[in-house]
Amino acid sequence: MASFEENGFLLVENYASGEEVDELRAQMEKLLAEIELDHHSVFSTNVQTQTSDRYFLESGDKIRCFFESIDLKDGQDKSLKINKVGHALHDLNEVFERFSYKQALLDIALQFGHEEPAIIQSQYIFKSPKVGGNVSPHTDSTFLYTEPLSCLGAWIALEDVDEENACLWGLPGSHTEYPLYNRFKRNESNDGTLFEDLVERKDKWKLSGAVPLVAKKGDLILLHGSNVHMSEANQSERSRNAYVLHLVDLAAEYPADNWLQREELPLRKMREVV
Repeated sequence: MASFEENGFLLVENYASGEEVDELRAQMEKLLAEIELDHHSVFSTNVQTQTSDRYFLESGDKIRCFFESIDLKDGQDKSLKINKVGHALHDLNEVFERFSYKQALLDIALQFGHEEPAIIQSQYIFKSPKVGGNVSPHTDSTFLYTEPLSCLGAWIALEDVDEENACLWGLPGSHTEYPLYNRFKRNESNDGTLFEDLVERKDKWKLSGAVPLVAKKGDLILLHGSNVHMSEANQSERSRNAYVLHLVDLAAEYPADNWLQREELPLRKMREVV
């Protein structure tokens, strides 16, 4: 716990068994066979607005497919371009639900300050070889804002991940050194998104201090919502599949103008599901 408080991230080894990980990957293969790949949205943390993209805005309580913002070469498998599938796998698919609502994750959330933990979103991230794009430096609380801040990220490696196949990089101590500069929210007309500045930004993140977050298959990386983290493009021949859950505390306020809303699927208290 002291390491998490100091750095803003923590490696939990052997969180998931090999059998559990393999089941998730097999289930995703089944889901991809059912997803219509011609209906999708492009995902990029580098894009400042997502205007009039209902597919994106309505994904909080659905299972939807998001593509990389790159063009494939002729003859490449279209499925390689998939960036992620989200954002309600944990509530709408039996296999992912069983894995997501584990006593171990509830215990972690309670240990690190949540009063009433709830899973706000889930994402299966592919980071395909030679295709998976970079994820720019960011904090999760920017995208999943609560008052007070309560976001926790649970990043689960579905295969070995290191610097070669584009592991996460975290900036130690950034959750205490930097305030939350902005938040990603819906615009006033509710048909797009924007970044709202919360405080004046006078300095930039000192990214030279970032460290690689290497993990083995089945490990979990716990991320503080204000920790600055990122990943490079995957230039290797290896994929970097991961399953990511974000939790918020229902004791905090979740604003109605947050970009991610669950209009048809109420949030569930983890302790009532586990």
